[in-house]
Amino acid sequence: MADTSTHPRPVIENDRWRIGFAPEIGGSIAFGEARIGDAWHDVLRPTPEGASGPNETASYPLVPWSNRIRDGVLRWGDRSFQLRVNWPDGTAIHGAGWDYPWTVAEHSSDRVVLEFTSRDVYGVNWPWTFTARFTYALEGDRFVWTYSVTNTGHETFPAGFGHHPYFLRSVAGSADARLQIEADQGYDLEACMPDAGAGDIRAAADFREARELGDQFVDDCLTGRRGERLATIEWPGAVTLDVEADALLEHAVLYIPEHEPFWAFEPVSNANDAFTLDAKGVEGTGLFLVQPGETRTASFSLIARDA
Repeated sequence: MADTSTHPRPVIENDRWRIGFAPEIGGSIAFGEARIGDAWHDVLRPTPEGASGPNETASYPLVPWSNRIRDGVLRWGDRSFQLRVNWPDGTAIHGAGWDYPWTVAEHSSDRVVLEFTSRDVYGVNWPWTFTARFTYALEGDRFVWTYSVTNTGHETFPAGFGHHPYFLRSVAGSADARLQIEADQGYDLEACMPDAGAGDIRAAADFREARELGDQFVDDCLTGRRGERLATIEWPGAVTLDVEADALLEHAVLYIPEHEPFWAFEPVSNANDAFTLDAKGVEGTGLFLVQPGETRTASFSLIARDA
């Protein structure tokens, strides 16, 4: 558990939540704790001391796209842009914001705004200029995450965004987490990327009925949302989180690794490899257009209640 008395990074706190940030590590969240009874307990995977990058943090922003771009080739209209491949599978992954430190634009006891301006640094892995402002606010039992991306250039571009929260499998000594997801479709993935639109959810990733995470490997992209509530996560006897998300966040990535104490559930706008799908004429990819000077925004919330 984090010691906030000596923590040099921004922290926000209320009676239910205590959240720390690591803006210097790709604009990441360093830890996320919920009050259970009279004690604080980690719900998000805490960032270890000396973390080497965002993949070791509690969560990090995905902007201006989520997940993978096949071969790093961004196809849009009649043009193609070769992005820097930054993952061992030969893809460009998780956007451009996680490569750089973010600045603390605002900070109060229950709200923090982290900002990344692509014009301020060299070598950003994106062909257009943008500013990302991610706002985190505590409103009683509700922890609100708000993504925004602003087009600071003179040409309309396609984009997406998301976040990569790593949750613990066990909280406060609980049994394995139970998960229920309000999504009726999934993608058939090869090397984590689809070749066609969404269809049936494969059995290992089907959590439409609440159940324990289990021991099967899952790395799936889901869509076909039913309503405002996206998911419910329960740690039996400890705490339950309802996940509510704006409609613009059409997709969610579920990652359950084997033999690890953590897993991930990512509310995101676009499907994996959405630019390639869009170039093939597939509908429902979740990409959106950002006009020059326009800001696109979406939020999701974790709402804590006693288990």
